[in-house]
Amino acid sequence: MSGIADSSRQGTVVRKRFDMPTPRDNIRKVAVTMEGEIPQLKEMNQETPLAAIIQEICEAWTIADSNDYGLRFDEPSRQSYITERNRHEIKDGTVLALTYSPSKTAQEILERLRSGKPDEKVDALKRLSKLSSDVTFANKFISKDGLNLIISMVEGGTYTGDALAYTLKGFVELMYHDLESWDKLETKFIKTVCNCVNNRPSASDPTTLQSALEILESVVLHSEGKGPVALVEQEIPTANLINHLQSPNAEIQKSSIALINALFLKADPAKQKRTAENLQSKSIRTVILGSVIRGPTQIGAEMAHQLYVLQSLMLNLLEERMNSPMSPQDEAGRRDILELRKIAFDTENDPPPVGKRQTFHKDYKKLGFQRNSNPVEDFTEVPPGILALDNMIYFAKNHGESYTKVVLENSCRADEHDCPFARASIELTKMLCDILKVGEPPSEEGQTYYPMFFTHDRPFEEFYCICIQTLNKTWKEMRATSEDFTKVLSVVKEQITRALNPSIENAPTNFDAFKTKLGHLTYQEITNILQQERQTREEWESQTKPVLELREQIKPEIMDLIKQQRLNCLIEGSMFARFHPTKGILRNKFWCCRLSPNQKTFYYGDGPEGSIPPLEQLPNKLAVVDMKALVTGKECPHMRDTRKRATYADLAFSIMSDMNNGEELSFVAASESEFSIWTDGINALLGNPMTSEQAQKDLETLLSMEIKLRLLDTEGVSIPENPPPIPKEPPNYNFVYKV
Repeated sequence: MSGIADSSRQGTVVRKRFDMPTPRDNIRKVAVTMEGEIPQLKEMNQETPLAAIIQEICEAWTIADSNDYGLRFDEPSRQSYITERNRHEIKDGTVLALTYSPSKTAQEILERLRSGKPDEKVDALKRLSKLSSDVTFANKFISKDGLNLIISMVEGGTYTGDALAYTLKGFVELMYHDLESWDKLETKFIKTVCNCVNNRPSASDPTTLQSALEILESVVLHSEGKGPVALVEQEIPTANLINHLQSPNAEIQKSSIALINALFLKADPAKQKRTAENLQSKSIRTVILGSVIRGPTQIGAEMAHQLYVLQSLMLNLLEERMNSPMSPQDEAGRRDILELRKIAFDTENDPPPVGKRQTFHKDYKKLGFQRNSNPVEDFTEVPPGILALDNMIYFAKNHGESYTKVVLENSCRADEHDCPFARASIELTKMLCDILKVGEPPSEEGQTYYPMFFTHDRPFEEFYCICIQTLNKTWKEMRATSEDFTKVLSVVKEQITRALNPSIENAPTNFDAFKTKLGHLTYQEITNILQQERQTREEWESQTKPVLELREQIKPEIMDLIKQQRLNCLIEGSMFARFHPTKGILRNKFWCCRLSPNQKTFYYGDGPEGSIPPLEQLPNKLAVVDMKALVTGKECPHMRDTRKRATYADLAFSIMSDMNNGEELSFVAASESEFSIWTDGINALLGNPMTSEQAQKDLETLLSMEIKLRLLDTEGVSIPENPPPIPKEPPNYNFVYKV
């Protein structure tokens, strides 16, 4: 059942009048220019059809056929044609230009390309390269078979220099709008573009080269079949692309890496491994580091993205090993495990072990394997699978001294304090894969790359070698046991992510710098940083408007809680030392004061030290209703004429009463805490605010704890400084609903 809500049946209804747009809201004050004419200042009504507006402008300039004209934005950064779809972008003060319409302009360019003189063709191609970025023009040009003409011109191979540069630039812009499929390109066209890339850098116009690189990247990424990709791989040697990375033009460098990434992404696994090995060779790494990452040009957002993609694609080659559990029949893996034991515990002069199997079991336990009778089983979990063993054997073979030190250090500790190397390596490898997002496809927005991963032919393994030593060091600093394993890993993850952070000052650019950075991030330093960040965040959050409002909301109940605690202390009672105006505190003379449970009467009297007598044994009484005031310090009657006033005044207080001619009940507290509790409690009974410093401290502590408890569900959520605005009311309440 459906219907419209009718509120008129619910008695008298107050209907709110909503402001509707007025005709003036649709008016835009603009300037219209045209070459050779005096500009017009117009008030453009956005409700009027665009064709009618153009006709009116043409009539003002006595232009006969308005159908051949159109409006476009006349701004340096925006010169696109105005259509019914984008006319809402016109604002007051916008400058527009009256020009030939997209259809008329496209036809004019095509006529010059087909039958114009050489100079006219170059001029037409130049106009095409500029206008093709506008989707309206591109659509008209392609609909008139213009794209096929451009393709045939490129395939003809007769254009060079500026003409070729404008042709390829125009083609790139036309294809950018996805109005045509990249599969329509034939082999001849692709080979011609490849030749532009293979030319010596000095012989190629920068615009031609950049456009050719962009075309080939799109061919590789967007072609459905494998033929175009294979053709580009065949025609473009990697060495030629590396040569272009040494170009001083940052756009050419970016486009070259983009094409490398596209070829890498589309290659089969075997080809990807060969490409990675080639890219990780010292000669190519030197070019990428020296000319791109550490080059004279600052890395822009697009270049950072391409470097991030390249890094991600190379790291993703580890995915196969990461997701492969070790098989019991894996002889190579078994040999690696034996090699780990041998490097750690055997020396050249050691005799062959007696009871080989039993000895190996003990050694495997010292190495930190959880299943020391069959270590293969430790590598069956994925991730990290066999990748963890790859890291361990790399560490042992390439950093033997550090490996032996880590293993033997833990072998000498008590079992509960040793850091299990094998288990730590497996969990650490899994963590590193997570940090570096191994196995995840590159995101379209990613820009985070680490220069140090371009400084070594085995970057992930070197990364692991540094991190496993950090884990062992942190384990010792924390004096951890096996029960603390998860906690240690969380600290190490914090250390690694902070050392990797590219936004920090002096971010590491090589593995030595990364190792030094990790060395400074000790367990104590990480603890201090986290505490400082938490404190800063809490201080900031405590000043946000929503938290301040919450604070004021719960403050009364916290004050009631403090008041009740003070009164409970008074009900429990305290022993006070007897005080003499001239002698001061009397030795071994005490008296007790207690508040009755109904909070109506104070009972007091002498009593022994250390025990508070029951109410029945306290003979004297003071009714709360008879209390007149509370005085403290030097204002107390028993502090007025004493020479010892300075010693005891800070802890003295008196209850002034209306009974017995204003007789007071005078106290000297044993401590500041007792003084605060009793004065706060008496003020509460008198209906006065609790003014002690201790009361304010308790209020802040309890408020902070209560707010933290209430905000637990918002952990990790940014609290805005101001609450979000309340949405505007709808124009009416006639909502359609279904039951």
